[in-house]
Amino acid sequence: MAHEPGKYADFEGLRERAVALRRAGLSRRQIRDRLHVDNNDILNRLLEGEPAPEWTKRPNAKDGLRDKARELRLQGWTYDQIQVELGCSKSSISLWVRDLPKPERRDPTEQAKLAARKRWEHTLAIRDAEREETKAAARQEIGSLTERELFLLGVGLYWAEGAKDKAYSRREFVLFVNSDPGMITVFMAWLDLLKVEPERLRFRVMIHESADVEGAEHHWAALVGVDSSRFGKTTLKRHNPKTVRKNVGEHYRGCLVIGVTQSADLYRRIEGWWNGIVLGTLPGSGKV
Repeated sequence: MAHEPGKYADFEGLRERAVALRRAGLSRRQIRDRLHVDNNDILNRLLEGEPAPEWTKRPNAKDGLRDKARELRLQGWTYDQIQVELGCSKSSISLWVRDLPKPERRDPTEQAKLAARKRWEHTLAIRDAEREETKAAARQEIGSLTERELFLLGVGLYWAEGAKDKAYSRREFVLFVNSDPGMITVFMAWLDLLKVEPERLRFRVMIHESADVEGAEHHWAALVGVDSSRFGKTTLKRHNPKTVRKNVGEHYRGCLVIGVTQSADLYRRIEGWWNGIVLGTLPGSGKV
């Protein structure tokens, strides 16, 4: 484009005026109109090194998303993957990262798998939140148990998980084995309700030999409120190297075995209570 002869001859003088206006808080458009500079290259040179005033900078609530999008793009993520991860539009992503190098083109099958995996992870997160919400609501429905509720619950718990007497092998002895701390807690509360003396209780651990045996003993001792020195000899299950065990890691504590000495009479009553519960559910039993 042709310009008027000598229009920009006094460049330094023009720059001084442009800088003064910039520092006074004028925008590029205002300076251009004030100095009649219609060439953007010249205007850029006149304002070189001078930051724009704050009022001309538009606040952007998505600055955090923009930075994250750029970070992911530099890691080689596609627009689709960034969109799933951040929940923003592809047009915004394109605007934010257009100056960055394009990632290497992936095989379409691999790209589809990655996108599907991200969608599945998002779905799982939603399901986990729904699951926890349902559990929390259900907990609120229970509240505190009455003594009768705990009594009946304990009878059913023992008959489901405790040792039972057999006609071919009379062993009328109360013995409860479980790996669930919640089950153990309820069973101990039930024994307390039945006024079973603490000194009649015997404890021992059953666990794989490759696990943290000492840690398991301390864990169960703390749960039932006794010193681990009161525990009997731990029963170790031999580890088969050909077997891939799932019950491993720091949360694996094996099973706790709780026995009650001199418990033949208690066992007979438990069996009788259970029979009473069964009969109470039959037609004509008077149940509500």
